[in-house]
Amino acid sequence: MARLLQRKKSSSVKKYAQEKSTTVRVIICRDFAKPAGARLVGFFGWFLMILITLGRATCKIKNATAHPQGECMTTNLSTTQLINQQFRLAARPQGMPKDSDWQFTEVPLTELNDGEILVETIYLSLDPAMRGWMNDGKSYIRPVGIGEVMRAGGIGKVIASKSPRFAVGDYVSGGTGVQKYWQGAADDKHGGFYKVDPRLAPLPKYLNALGMPGMTAYFGLLDVGLPKAGETVVVSGAAGAVGMTVGQVAKHKGCRVVGIAGGPDKCDFVVKELGFDACIDYKNQSVKDGLKEHCPKGVDVYFDNVGGDILDTVLTRINMKARIVICGAISQYNNTEPVKGPSNYLSLLVNRARMEGIVVFDYAPRYGEAVAEMAKWMQEGSFKSREDIVQGLQAFPQSLLMLFEGKNFGKLVLQVGQE
Repeated sequence: MARLLQRKKSSSVKKYAQEKSTTVRVIICRDFAKPAGARLVGFFGWFLMILITLGRATCKIKNATAHPQGECMTTNLSTTQLINQQFRLAARPQGMPKDSDWQFTEVPLTELNDGEILVETIYLSLDPAMRGWMNDGKSYIRPVGIGEVMRAGGIGKVIASKSPRFAVGDYVSGGTGVQKYWQGAADDKHGGFYKVDPRLAPLPKYLNALGMPGMTAYFGLLDVGLPKAGETVVVSGAAGAVGMTVGQVAKHKGCRVVGIAGGPDKCDFVVKELGFDACIDYKNQSVKDGLKEHCPKGVDVYFDNVGGDILDTVLTRINMKARIVICGAISQYNNTEPVKGPSNYLSLLVNRARMEGIVVFDYAPRYGEAVAEMAKWMQEGSFKSREDIVQGLQAFPQSLLMLFEGKNFGKLVLQVGQE
C-alpha cells in the first residue's frame, strides 16, 4: 500500500546523535517522583494522562547541570544537521483532496533555544476532521493556512531538550503536525505536549480510545445522547475510531447497541469482538430494513458520524424524546455542492426529539473522567480498540483518503518513525 520509510533505530540517545552528527549532553536520572493529579496542557491536550509523575529527582549528570528547582535538565547543543520533512497545505481542496493540494518540503532544523524541545514523530492520527480544517470558513477551530504544516495530532519521542519539563527519551503526545520532527517551546499552547507511558498502553492507543476519538465518543454519547439502561442506541461508522467506542460505552451502560458499518468484516468485528447486539451492512443491505429488523422498538439515541442518507433514514425510526448526536458527516466532507441536510427533520418535531452537536474540546476539563473509566474497562478486558496502521510519512496524502473511501478498519494511524 505504501512504502516503508527506512530508518535506523538508535539504541541510545548518544548513538542517535552520533549517527546524525549532533552533539548531545547525556544525563542519567533516577526519578523517585510520586503520582499526582493530571492536567490538560494546550489545545492538543486531548486527554488527561493516566499517570503523571511530578516531584524531585536525583540526577547523575555528565556535562549538564541540575535545574535550580531540583528537576533534571537535559540539553542538546546542535540539531542543525537534522532535516525535517513536512506536508504543507498548498491549496484549498475542491472535493476529495488531491496530490496538488499538498507541498512536500524538506527544511533543516535550527538550534534549540532555552525552554525548547525537539520531538521525533512516531505515529500520526489521521481523522475525518482534518478535511474540515482544510476549508476556509468559520468553524470551531481556525483553518490550516495555505503554506502551513498540516495540522495533526501525534505521538513522538523527545530526542533533544532544553526544558526541565521533558527529558530526552520521554514519549509525548500533542500537536506534532504532519512532519518528521516538531521543534518549539515545551509549553507551546498549540503543541500541548504531555507525557505518555508505553508501559501502560501501546502508543497507538493514545491516539484512539485514550485520545481524541475516545473522548469524543464518551462525552458525545453520555453528555449529549444521555442513554438510559434498556434503550436502543444506533451508531454509524461503527467500526471507526469513534463508533467502536460509542458502542462499547453504550453496552457498559446497559443499552441495546446496533451499529451501521460498510462490509461484512466490519459488521462481524463490532458484533463478535466488541459485543454490539447487531450491525447493519449499509453496502449490502437496506439501512431502512435493517433498522426495522434490529430496532423493533425504535431508536432512542442515534450517534451520527456520517450524515447524508443514513441520517435521513434513521430519523424515520426515532422514538419520542429521542436524542440525535451530530458528531460528523463524513459522507458530506468532500461535496462540491452544498451539504445535504436531512429532509426528514420534521420527525424531530413529531417525536419531540433533540439533535445536538458535539465538539470534544468543550469537555477538556473532564477528560480525566473518561480516561479513568475506560482504562478500568480495558484492564478488566471488557473494552477493546483497533488501529489500522499505515507505514511511511510519504504515504500521508493517499492514506488520508482511506477515511473517505471507507478503506480503513479501525482508527487510522500513520507510522512515520520507530519506537
